[in-house]
Amino acid sequence: MKDKEVKFVDLRFTDTRGKEQHVSLPASIVDEDIFTDGKMFDGSSIAGWKGINESDMVLMPDPTTAVLDPFSDETSLILSCDILEPTPCRAMSATRARSPGGPRPT
Repeated sequence: MKDKEVKFVDLRFTDTRGKEQHVSLPASIVDEDIFTDGKMFDGSSIAGWKGINESDMVLMPDPTTAVLDPFSDETSLILSCDILEPTPCRAMSATRARSPGGPRPT
């Protein structure tokens, strides 16, 4: 990402109605951990997805889908994502609620 001067990472997924959705993040906050931890998001904000009481979901990007967005004004990297139900360990890891230097949850 650094050699292409990527400014944004666009995490994309398709909702249950077939519409493509996305979450854009500044590239400065994205590191290799996103490919193991994923990115938490609120599924209740997507029409027909989840109720508010069960809305925590994980976007898990697939690095093999990486492509630069040819239509973006700022250099943006597109990553297609799977949607996962969070596990307690994944949720803890994704929110960085672990002790510094301690073992990573699996």
